[in-house]
Amino acid sequence: MSERDLSNILLWWLWLFGIGIIFLPLSVTLFRSFTDKGYIFAKTLGVVVLSYAMFFLGILKILPFNRLSLFFLFALPLLGYILFLIRSKDISKYVKNYFSNLRPFFFIFLAEEILFLAGIYFLSYVRSFSPDIHGLEKFMDFGFINSIGRSTYFPPADMWFPPLSINYYYFGHLATAVLIKLTSITPGISYNLMLATIFSLCLVSSFSLGGNFFASFLKSKTFLTKRILIVAVLSSLLVTLGGNIHTLYTFFKPYENEKPVPLWELAFSPNSFPNAYWYPNATRYIHNTIHEFPIYSWTVADLHGHVLDIPFVLLVIAVLFSLFQLSFAQKPAKKHSQESFVASLQSSGEPILHILIGFLLAVMYMTNAWDGIIYFLLSFFVVLFANRTLLEGTEKRFSPTGLGALLKSNIPYFKQVAYAMLTISISFFLFAQPFTRFFKPFVSGIGVLCAPEFLTNIGKLGPFLFEADHCQHSPWWQLLILYGLFYFFVFSFFILLVKKNIAKRADYFVLILVFLSTLLILIPEFIYAKDIYPAHYRANTMFKLVFQAFMMLGLSSGYIFVRVISYLKKHFYDYSGVRKVFVLLYGGTSAVLITLVLIYPYLAFNSYYGVWQPIPEGTEKKQQTLDGLFYLKNLYPEDYELISWMNKNIPGQPVVLEAQGDSYTDHARISANTGLPTVLGWTVHEWLWRGSYDIPSPRIGEVTLMYETDDTKVASDLLKKHHVKYVVIGDLERQKYPKLSEAKFKILGRQVYQNGNTRLHELP
Repeated sequence: MSERDLSNILLWWLWLFGIGIIFLPLSVTLFRSFTDKGYIFAKTLGVVVLSYAMFFLGILKILPFNRLSLFFLFALPLLGYILFLIRSKDISKYVKNYFSNLRPFFFIFLAEEILFLAGIYFLSYVRSFSPDIHGLEKFMDFGFINSIGRSTYFPPADMWFPPLSINYYYFGHLATAVLIKLTSITPGISYNLMLATIFSLCLVSSFSLGGNFFASFLKSKTFLTKRILIVAVLSSLLVTLGGNIHTLYTFFKPYENEKPVPLWELAFSPNSFPNAYWYPNATRYIHNTIHEFPIYSWTVADLHGHVLDIPFVLLVIAVLFSLFQLSFAQKPAKKHSQESFVASLQSSGEPILHILIGFLLAVMYMTNAWDGIIYFLLSFFVVLFANRTLLEGTEKRFSPTGLGALLKSNIPYFKQVAYAMLTISISFFLFAQPFTRFFKPFVSGIGVLCAPEFLTNIGKLGPFLFEADHCQHSPWWQLLILYGLFYFFVFSFFILLVKKNIAKRADYFVLILVFLSTLLILIPEFIYAKDIYPAHYRANTMFKLVFQAFMMLGLSSGYIFVRVISYLKKHFYDYSGVRKVFVLLYGGTSAVLITLVLIYPYLAFNSYYGVWQPIPEGTEKKQQTLDGLFYLKNLYPEDYELISWMNKNIPGQPVVLEAQGDSYTDHARISANTGLPTVLGWTVHEWLWRGSYDIPSPRIGEVTLMYETDDTKVASDLLKKHHVKYVVIGDLERQKYPKLSEAKFKILGRQVYQNGNTRLHELP
């Protein structure tokens, strides 16, 4: 990478460091039960709060989206701290006590900050081998970021269907645009820095969560102990860099892509490792579905909603674990009276955490809607379990009379659960309202897999739609390949807890994560959310659910592995010879499985980026850069110059006419790379977002007519109808529209840019 890239990495990190420091007091307060005080989550909290404040004030048209407004919002927490200190009776004593209380955590703070910076540098280095914002969903994601960046107020304009606003989950893209405004680093570079930041936040946040899970189990007040660090590192690796045991196929003869067969039907060939292994097959193993995980996302580098939401997901899990610990730490009231119940709530931080959870769920919904729903469920399970009164009378739970007595004695508990969920729900609704006012969901219903034939003839029944020929289930051997590592640990955990009856507080939280993850894996085997993809009808449902299941199971597995191994090691010399062999087999099997999932990054990064591939002799080394638009210099050099000129010289968001094309093509490249709206971009994407093909499809012919007609009046009427200000004529336009007539644009407007065969016409 160049010196410019390194300086941009440093500048980007310094801004995130500053955000983290400003929001550290809030993080320390929220995560006071954590042994690292939630240091890394201060950065995510800061980005969330700053971005939401800008979004909310932009929706209300109070503050324009610019750097000055962000500086003002950035300064508000500092002003709040100053006012708080001024009101303090002894400022010097307060400040001294604050830093004195944090001094014991200096080394873990430093370690997490170094790890965070290293994570940003590592993925930036990997991306520098192929930084292109090109292919898959990148045009869409980059277009959102650029459109938001050009917005004065919100909601942002849809760069592919003006004058409507974006009908998608764009809060993560807005957070990216916020960081771009703050740092003033160009979007083409910031795109890759944001991906590296999400990678690093995932790395360090899962490190923190895994370590705090085990610190809670040990009731340790320090993070820097051997077992806690092992759990932290293993959780971090499994969530951030772990694949699945599909890598077993590297030792067998390759199968035809997207047509997997069981391992026992392939020839074993270990000497040819990695055996032409195609890394995307691990995410398309089950027919007509998608089941991705974070390391695949870092590889293909789409800044899609499910990727942008990863830091927010881990933040929510951290807040829920803090709530879980807080609930267990409280002393149960001696009397189950209304007064003691209210007093208990008022004396705790739970209501504040409930409001915060509702806020974060709203943010997650605005970033990737499925996650808002998934973690609302997790919130419910945590709130349901996180109260000591639930554990009272458990010995009576399974008898009819005992169950009644249990319910009666725990009325205050059920009131507390209802109060908590009501607070979370109201907070979620209120904080999501600025987004949902302008958003129309594009899920058209819920389908039932393999519905009986008589049900397929009755049409709609409530929210369900029974359809013929919609029957897909995942073979057991494919599920085993995808989730075998996780459930190897889960089953060993169950055996340990059931046989030894030694469950601790942290165990219960991990069991909740495992339960919800299992539910998410099973749901796509029975129902699916309907969208516009006929053959892949359950793909999106499975994709969004199991992505979260993977992350929660990764966090859980790091904890479980060390939890089980610690117990077995402690009692190893008490076992008979047979049991000792079993323990050694368990440890060996665990090591093999963990190794299999952790070789995936090597296979994926090497295949996509060629990071570790030797350069053939006589071949010039490819230039490494973080500029995501650098590829245009070779692929479409004239377009590169035009895009650069437009970004420098065209303010606001006037409509641009350019070649329209199907999704995942190079069409709509001007709108994607500038944020300037075009008459119609990727048609299938607009079909999905608008709910009907009939909405975008008429514009296909209109764009063609605007380019090809010789009739100035017809062209003028259409250009005015769509408020077109600029007309692009380049190689893609000439290829797409062979009858292109340029003369009329010279009559209707004036040429403001020319470079070779590429021209830009401005209309009055």
